[in-house]
Amino acid sequence: MEVFTHIKYVIGITLSFSLAHLLKGTVKFVQHPTRVKPYITHLLWVLYMFLTLVHFWWWEFKLAGITEWHFFTYFFIVLYITNYYVICALLYPDDINDYKDYKDYYFSRRKWLFSFLAIAFMADLVDTIVKGHEYLTHFGWELPVRALILMGLCLTAIKVKAPRFHLLLAILFILYELSYIARFYNIEMK
Repeated sequence: MEVFTHIKYVIGITLSFSLAHLLKGTVKFVQHPTRVKPYITHLLWVLYMFLTLVHFWWWEFKLAGITEWHFFTYFFIVLYITNYYVICALLYPDDINDYKDYKDYYFSRRKWLFSFLAIAFMADLVDTIVKGHEYLTHFGWELPVRALILMGLCLTAIKVKAPRFHLLLAILFILYELSYIARFYNIEMK
């Protein structure tokens, strides 16, 4: 159990940095409303990442069920959560002085953003496998299909620059994530 406690702290710290990054970036719109114009699609992806990070924290409770830890399992988990921090940092850079606004920034960095998001979905599948066969089968067919479809949509988002597509994609991801959480995690964790 000591190993899990250590891993729990590493996950908690990195997730805290990720959430803080999103919150700090969003609060800037309130603190300095005339500096940079927000972009609704960008804000929806911020909301999606906030929801995903909270979901991830809940999801990782199941790491307590892993009885035998190895360095590469630990290393994988650290890389997985670090990937989420990178996504948050991409959503809110330190400054956007080289861009007109967040819309311009979003579309100029969409390839990076959706590449890291696709990696997160692949890591999600591996993470579930690491937690054991019983946990994996709990999700049935949906988990692997979900991972493949969401990765495919991310790869499509890299290529498509149409603002309406990106807006609808953000809404779709948020609605699906809420549905997924409600169906699989609306239970008490023990």
